[in-house]
Amino acid sequence: MRSLYFLLPGTGKRFACGGLWAELKAFELAKQLCPAEIVTYRQREKGTLFLDDVLEQKDLSNIIFVMSWGFDVAKLAKRLKNYHAIYHAHSAGYGFTLPSSVPIVTVSRNTLGYWGQLSPNSLIYYLPNQISDEFRVLDLNRDIDVLIHTRKSSEYLINQLIPALQQRCKVEIINTFVDSLSTVFNRTKVYLYDSAEYWAQQRVSEGFGLQPMEAMACGCQVFSSVNGGLSDYLDPGFNCQKIAGYSTEYDVQRILRAIANPTPPLPASFFDEYRSPNILHRLNVILREVNEFFDHKQAHPATIAPLTRSRLTQLAFKRLIAKVQKKLNAP
Repeated sequence: MRSLYFLLPGTGKRFACGGLWAELKAFELAKQLCPAEIVTYRQREKGTLFLDDVLEQKDLSNIIFVMSWGFDVAKLAKRLKNYHAIYHAHSAGYGFTLPSSVPIVTVSRNTLGYWGQLSPNSLIYYLPNQISDEFRVLDLNRDIDVLIHTRKSSEYLINQLIPALQQRCKVEIINTFVDSLSTVFNRTKVYLYDSAEYWAQQRVSEGFGLQPMEAMACGCQVFSSVNGGLSDYLDPGFNCQKIAGYSTEYDVQRILRAIANPTPPLPASFFDEYRSPNILHRLNVILREVNEFFDHKQAHPATIAPLTRSRLTQLAFKRLIAKVQKKLNAP
């Protein structure tokens, strides 16, 4: 297989976020299947390849560049148009399109559907994010009634729901880095997550939403929004509850009932799709197909017309003409 070069703006605190951690996890998994390297492109880092230097090499036919940083992908794709590149798509809605020469690997079925509509002539695959084995039920004493992480939380959650709950139960609020989130989840009865407002402001989607899944794997009852990638695995009424349901009073009522009447943890098999063995299997299949595609691309041009705005206009015009002709020819 060709080597994978994972493109990141940098790996330091400046770029720390869920997307970075997810991409670094993907990199560690990929290393088990083929040669892989981290390549930065905004800042040089000691011991790490830099994109400007890599592109000075004469022969890069045995390299596949992995783009993932949504806000940078359009520029990167243009810069790498003469090389082999794939897009590892987390969030959706950045507004750019990609040529059919760039395969797309999505972390959620929600993002899969987005690119399936936007790029019907591209190779598109589904590879969910990994949930680490540390997130499992540890049978600890659940001394925290309600847990919330302030990052990405809505104003409603912070300013209305939490104050109302604090009068009725024990609420733990996290606003800093936690060394062992799995331990905290195992001490928690109900975990609250509401990111719809945050992502609406960003004007892109929730790519995957790992924390609610991690909480569920640790036996928490989860009250969450179901926007974007969260809709892949959250099933309100069956494995979670929808948060921000009509009124603060109704949310409080349902959360207190969940605290008083805990449900059994989900079976471990529910999370098999997101554990390393399945992801490695899927990644191996995807990489083999992508490598075969790049072999083909080197010798053959694209022959399927892209679904551009001008082509959509032409198709709409043809459809209108066909309707008019049908009416004229009607008896």
